Parts: sequence; structure tokens; C-alpha cells
Amino acid sequence: MGFGVIEVRDASKAQMLEAIERANKQLQGKQGVGMLFYAGHGLQLDWHNFMVPVDAKLKSAKDVLTDAVDIEVVMKGFQSAGNRMNIVVLDACRDNPFADGKTSSGKGLAPLDAPTGTFLAYATAPGNVAQDGTGKNGLYTGYLLKELQKPTAKIEEVFKRVRFAVRKESNGAQVPWETTSLEDEFIFNSGIKKIVKLTDEEKDKAYAIEKADWDKIKESKEVNDYYAFVQKYPKGFLLQSAMGVIDRLSAAKLATYKDRSGIEHAAVQTRYRVGDEIERVRTYAEPNKPPEKFKIRVLSVAGGIVSLNGGTVLTSIGETVYDAGTGNSYDPPTPFLPADDLAVGKKWHARMTLTTKNGSKNWEEKEGKVVAIESITVPAGTFQAFKIEQSWKNGWGNWGTSTSWTLPNSGFAIKVIVDQRYKDTTRRDSWTQEATSIKLAAK
Repeated sequence: MGFGVIEVRDASKAQMLEAIERANKQLQGKQGVGMLFYAGHGLQLDWHNFMVPVDAKLKSAKDVLTDAVDIEVVMKGFQSAGNRMNIVVLDACRDNPFADGKTSSGKGLAPLDAPTGTFLAYATAPGNVAQDGTGKNGLYTGYLLKELQKPTAKIEEVFKRVRFAVRKESNGAQVPWETTSLEDEFIFNSGIKKIVKLTDEEKDKAYAIEKADWDKIKESKEVNDYYAFVQKYPKGFLLQSAMGVIDRLSAAKLATYKDRSGIEHAAVQTRYRVGDEIERVRTYAEPNKPPEKFKIRVLSVAGGIVSLNGGTVLTSIGETVYDAGTGNSYDPPTPFLPADDLAVGKKWHARMTLTTKNGSKNWEEKEGKVVAIESITVPAGTFQAFKIEQSWKNGWGNWGTSTSWTLPNSGFAIKVIVDQRYKDTTRRDSWTQEATSIKLAAK
């Protein structure tokens, strides 16, 4: 596919390091694309991921440092070569024999943030192990090869399709994981391309086609209908909704893992439980508008639907079906959180049909990204929370932004800053909302 390939099989540590060095020299100063594909034994130690050569003699944890090859060696080499883009694919998730809780951070591979201009892909989620498969290739690589052979193999679409194919084939026991900081599009058989944003007219046409297919399956209880949908629209407007339904109908069977911050990531996002409660105070930017206090409580969770006091209805992953405060309803539901793992780097976009309380309909579009984990202090206390930035616009010409801090494994934001703008530029709504108390029911 246009790559110069340096291939080593069943290599010693010296052979692996020599191949890495040779690749870096060939890439030096070309502003090209560096790619590592590794299939083999891999393990994590102290938040580093290692490839294990055939001559490694791992009798204790300290042997990993001397006998195995740190993935970081490849990442730093790519960076020093001045590559425009880097791709790292690891089909290398196996049990760590040294997971004693002191020198190792667990089984499988450790979650890493993708450096600028990097796409990082694992055969399964951090802290989990991958299947070897029964054919020439492992389960993950087998599906990756199929996707790469398609005429237009866009990188994010390739790996999303692989993820859902592997998840379906393994019945949720293996779910591939990616993190990306790419700013350009990459197509495997034609190289780097600038991301071309669709016009509103093009979006309207694409959304109408996708929404028509969604309407055919949205009441279905067959998980395969939603797998087929995400294979057809891997970067579609309704991907979040489809992922949420897949989670409800066929939960992933993955072990939890912890990131560097000590936050535990669950295989199934249990974001709401009956009895969860948060009290908030909303302060307006307008000087003469007094603060408002209100309480949100989870009344019921059933069939993927969450009912709150006051009448607001959510899905179990945090999408709004009906907002009692505004009287707006959304089809499909509008997301405020990623449908899968809440982790730094996760991005999403969605378009949905908004119906106002007076019956007017139009489209609304939303984009979001988890940008950081931060320690934040609000009246309810000090918490570790995910910082999430979102923007939205609708067909009436209104738009806005929000920054929120959401607790891990919860759907509640403990702080939200909102700035809403309107087509009538004389009107603007800005406010800050903070938690004064919070109570989460036991898992």
C-alpha cells in the first residue's frame, strides 16, 4: 500500500532494535508516515508496554526492562525522525506473569495517550487479553487485513469496523481499542489527505439517508441489526446511538482497568443507578438574574432508559431523550458523553432531529471531546473528573459551547459552563452550574 516495509519475524532483541533504527533512518527528515505493526507476545510494566523478543528470558519483573523492547523506543524514534503522522498497531495483549501490584500495573497492555499526530490501536482494551484465533492470523489482524483491502481504507473507518467485527465475533470478550490525535485524514492506499468538512447541504443529504436506515432498526431487539448499521456508517451521525444499543443488548465481557490517574474503567458503563442524586446551583452571567438551586435524582433505570425527577428521560449511556427543562425531545437521543469508555482523547459527533415543546422540528448537530482528567473543587468537594468540551448548532441558526467536568463511571457533571448563542445576535445565555452535594448509589 505504498509503505517501505522492514519485516522481522521471530526476532531477537538485537534484531528488533536494529530494524527500528533502520526504519528511523529511512524516515529521517521526509515528513512521512511511520507505522509499527507488531503481532506477538506483549506485556505492561510500570505503565510501559513491551514487545517480547524470542531470546527474552523473563524470570522476574526486572528481566522485562533488560530483555524486552519498550514501545516507547519506537514512538520516540518516529518523533525524532520528524514524521508527519505515526500509526502504531499492537496485536500483542497477553497475560503478564509479574502482575504483583508493585512493579506492574496489570495484565494486558497499559493505556497510553497518543502523542500529537499519532494513531494508536490495540487488539483489545487495556488490561485485557486478545484471542490468538484459529487461522493464519489472530482474530484482530484477520479483520484488519480485510478492511485494508477495501478501495478507500480511511484509517478511522478501518479501525472502527475492525472493532465491531471483533466484538461481534468474540461475543463481547474482545473489544479493540484506539486513541488518536490525528489532525489529518489518512487513507491507506493513497496517503495523507486534508479533512474536508461537508457543507450543511451535504450533511442534510447524508443525514437523511442514514436516519432512514436508523428508523428501520431503532425498535429492533436484534443486536446484529446494529452491528450491520455501524459497519455501514462507521463514522456516521448516529454511531453513538448504535453503540449504546449494542452495549444494552450485548454487554462487553471485559475486565476493568485502571489508568495512570488511578481511575477505574469499567467494561460496561454503569453511569446511572437508582438513588443517584446531585444538587446544583446555577449562576447566570446576567448581573440581575439570581442563582437557581435544583436537585436531580435517578428514579428508575430499566431497559436502557433512565428516568429522572421532573420528567427528564435519558439513555443509560447519558443521551437525552427528553429534556423536561426545555421541553425538547431528540430522535435519536442527543449524546453528552461518549458511548464507550470515558477516557482522555475520546471524540464523538452526532446529528439528530430536535422537536420543541410547540412541535417545531429541525436538525441539531453536536461534537464533543474528552480533553483531560483534572482535580476540580466545587461546593460539594474536590474530585477527579473528566473535562469534556462540546459544541453544538442547529438548523435555526443557533449555536453554543459547553465545558463540563464529569465523574468517572457516572453520568453526572459536577460543574458545567455553558454559552448559548442565537441567530438573533442580541440574545445570549451564559451560566455556570456547580454541585453543592452529590450522592451515588452503590454499584
